Amino acid sequence: MRFSRMITTVSMHAEGAHNEVIIGGVINVPGKTMFDKAQFLEKSQDELRQFLLHEPRGKVIQCVNLVLPSSMPGVDAGYIIMESASYPPMSGTNTISTVTALLETGTLKMEEPYTSLTLEAPGGLVKVHAECQDGCCTRVTFENVPCLVFGLDLALDVPGLGTIRVDVAYGGMIYVIVDAEQAGLPLEPSRARALVEVGERIKAAAAAQIPAVHPENPLIHTVNQTLFAGPLMRDDQGRLTARNTVIVSPGRLDRSPCGTGTSARLAVMHARGQIGLGEPFVHESIIGTRFTGEIRKTVSIGGRSGIVPIISGRAWVTGFHNHVLDPTDPLPTGYRLGDTWPMNGAA
Repeated sequence: MRFSRMITTVSMHAEGAHNEVIIGGVINVPGKTMFDKAQFLEKSQDELRQFLLHEPRGKVIQCVNLVLPSSMPGVDAGYIIMESASYPPMSGTNTISTVTALLETGTLKMEEPYTSLTLEAPGGLVKVHAECQDGCCTRVTFENVPCLVFGLDLALDVPGLGTIRVDVAYGGMIYVIVDAEQAGLPLEPSRARALVEVGERIKAAAAAQIPAVHPENPLIHTVNQTLFAGPLMRDDQGRLTARNTVIVSPGRLDRSPCGTGTSARLAVMHARGQIGLGEPFVHESIIGTRFTGEIRKTVSIGGRSGIVPIISGRAWVTGFHNHVLDPTDPLPTGYRLGDTWPMNGAA
């Protein structure tokens, strides 16, 4: 049989989030930087994302990472993050999955007990420290792109909720952060559908009412994620900890604790004086998995105060796939149906 396309992927989960990492079938993409390449795919070759993420090959909860050579000196590899409705500048779970896949498949050389890498995400350079033992990547810690707060305790009018108070921050994506108790929604798996519905309404309202433009890259703009935040507490080791869940368009929960969401929350916590440099913060997902984060340093981002966080977590390989396209297949870019893909107008 002849195929018109074959894409080889490693299937992963990073603390519960389903990611795939492309390790074969795409040679390169036009563009100087990973941001340029992501923009090219989004505007000119989005059929790759649709082929892998739409049904019948993909699913709404899935993300795919395309590994490419980087033109930057000293960088080991680049990667482009493709989600069900967008090409985000950065993602923590996808970073952890990509590092694990590259090391455990031998695509990049693994050194034990530690492997240090520098990767290029669309949002910038990411320094990685991977703990490795017996050929396995047992933990990934990465230094995220610089993060900042756009506003604290902002008034937001949301249909069906009235006026609520929110924070808006950038952690690699732009988040509107909402106190879950204020929204009247416990962070429990049984409330997943309600969290998604309300979270998408909050995101749409924030995108319309609260301008947010990255001070160094104006093409990164507009609130695109809602994070429901649980209360800050101390665990039995004295560490700050909290539960959270992030709503990812077109309408589903992040199964992981969310790396960029954790980074955005750290930026807000630092701006409020709730956490100091180097102080650990344990962020828990709605299914009980955890990332650990801390603030490495403060920085200036286009004249605004910001932080550089580090995030730590783990991913596991769940399978290997060759996704193929028969030239007679009438559905080369797949399809979406509203029973599992919320049809809210997202691309």
